Amino acid sequence: MRFNKPPTTFEEQIDILVSRGMSIPDREHALHYLKHLNYYRLRGYWLPFEADTKNHRFKTGVTFDDALNLYVFDREMRLLLIDAIERIEVSLRTQWAYHLAHNHGAHAYLDVALSKNAGWHQANLESLNKELERSDEVFVGHYNNTYSHPKNSPPIWAVCEVMSLGVLSRWLKSLRPAKTRADIANTYFISDKVLESFVEHLSYVRNVCAHHSRLWNRRLTKTMELPRTKPKGMYQNFNPGQDRKLYNTLVMIAYFMDLISPHHHWKTRLKALISNHAVDARAMGFPDNWQTLPIWRH
Repeated sequence: MRFNKPPTTFEEQIDILVSRGMSIPDREHALHYLKHLNYYRLRGYWLPFEADTKNHRFKTGVTFDDALNLYVFDREMRLLLIDAIERIEVSLRTQWAYHLAHNHGAHAYLDVALSKNAGWHQANLESLNKELERSDEVFVGHYNNTYSHPKNSPPIWAVCEVMSLGVLSRWLKSLRPAKTRADIANTYFISDKVLESFVEHLSYVRNVCAHHSRLWNRRLTKTMELPRTKPKGMYQNFNPGQDRKLYNTLVMIAYFMDLISPHHHWKTRLKALISNHAVDARAMGFPDNWQTLPIWRH
């Protein structure tokens, strides 16, 4: 089938929504948001309000602000996640560098023998070198101007500061020595397999946030392994049947935040965000009793 839909004006977009049963009492209000948020972007937030998805007919009483409320909630949720992911990422970098340095030396990341696969190691090193080349950090220039060996290769506790979460995830995944893997994971009282899976998943979620994509009601393509045995009692906080929804990710983030920033208010902010926007948390995989679970009670 050949695509032949013509573009519509902002005013025509409002007319389309009204013709489908959406209540828009303040056209100027809706016009403002359509001019700056894009009809197609907002469409993902009013889909749940459709009674007839084939003909895009809305349920009785649905307003433009119902969809806008979900959009604003989702935007604030992404910002909340970015705040937590930043802290987790910095902690992970620190642990990765610390244990590799103490177990294998200041330039352990250059040693191919510490990788499960020589090809992975080369690819990871190339990615890291590109980030070093792009970096304007003072320590990079200082090392390169001061030391001739290893050339253009600062110690691991310095290079970790220019690593993206995606690159760090790949380094963790390819790390061979069992003791070093366990040392890093033991900081968080989980297995190295669970940590590896979580960091890979977290990198994916961070990219969703960074590209301003929808998280609410999203079907996540990259899942993670849940910690079933340790720490003790942690598994009861998850919703195993909803592994492609956001809830389990939030549980793991809350757990890490409790370890990294014991006096944080992140969970309180999350609960307030859900309450203030009156969203149906089940669309994100939340169980009905989520606020009674141990991870959310403290």
